[in-house]
Amino acid sequence: MSKIDVFNLEAKKVKTIELSDEVFGIEPNQQAIYDAVLAYQAGLRQGTHSTLTRAFVSGTGKKPFRQKGTGRARQGSTRATQWRHGAIAFGPHPRKYGIKLNRKVRRLALRSALSEKLLGNNLTVVENISFDEIKTKKAVKLMEAFGFDRKTLFVADAQEDYDNAYFSMRNIPNALLVSVSELNVYDIVNADKIVFTEAAAEKAGEVLA
Repeated sequence: MSKIDVFNLEAKKVKTIELSDEVFGIEPNQQAIYDAVLAYQAGLRQGTHSTLTRAFVSGTGKKPFRQKGTGRARQGSTRATQWRHGAIAFGPHPRKYGIKLNRKVRRLALRSALSEKLLGNNLTVVENISFDEIKTKKAVKLMEAFGFDRKTLFVADAQEDYDNAYFSMRNIPNALLVSVSELNVYDIVNADKIVFTEAAAEKAGEVLA
């Protein structure tokens, strides 16, 4: 078990806990991380791009001029791709870009990303992130106490009271708060620091092991 310090919201150490080695202490698999990030980004693509083929371009299908004797290249329709206002050849059409990723690979990627953060000393555990009111200044003060001035991902357990913290962080560009079930590899890799609540760290050790 990996031991890690637990801090309060004033960045003062209060105790030490053990993290699951199966989740936070494995050898990071870079290929799994890459595949998971690729699948996440592919899933964001809308795939709504569309171009008009000859079947959909407005215009007549009549032959523009006779086949022979004009000195011009033979043409069958003004809707062909070489004509102005004609169709688009081999253009994109609506499609889904989603990439299927096996469940085992997804879980391995999550464990690898979390282990990598811990290895790089970029993972912090706090007692909780329960705010008594919705106040952005409180969230800013929390980040300043820990010296988090870049992208920071906060992770809480769904059973915790973190609604006020969520709304307090919503207007901070470099802060994001999610629950354990919402964790994804892209957000972990994209963040410079990741902060777990004590309950969330324990939950992640159970569900991702």
